[in-house]
Amino acid sequence: MGIGDKMRGLAGSAQEGVKTSTMSLFHFTLRFVTGILLGLVLGLIGQELLGYGTFALIFVMVVVTSLVLKILSSWSIGQILIFDLICTLVAMLLRMYILVAP
Repeated sequence: MGIGDKMRGLAGSAQEGVKTSTMSLFHFTLRFVTGILLGLVLGLIGQELLGYGTFALIFVMVVVTSLVLKILSSWSIGQILIFDLICTLVAMLLRMYILVAP
């Protein structure tokens, strides 16, 4: 085994490490953005219904975000994207109901 083979092995392992860490970072970012958006929506709904202040809104956002991060940690990227699609469709359905309701 020569120096060229060792360099190829080193470059291949570095490339695999970069790929793994990039996918891991994308997975975390996707889970975090999903959590922040769900936390914001649920916090704003609670703020309108119960009339609590900014501190409670931030608290609800942090709690919902941490719960979503924990729940979605075992899901794959495809499953998270399908979950986001379902959440978007439900939000559009609720928006349509609000606009049509008298």
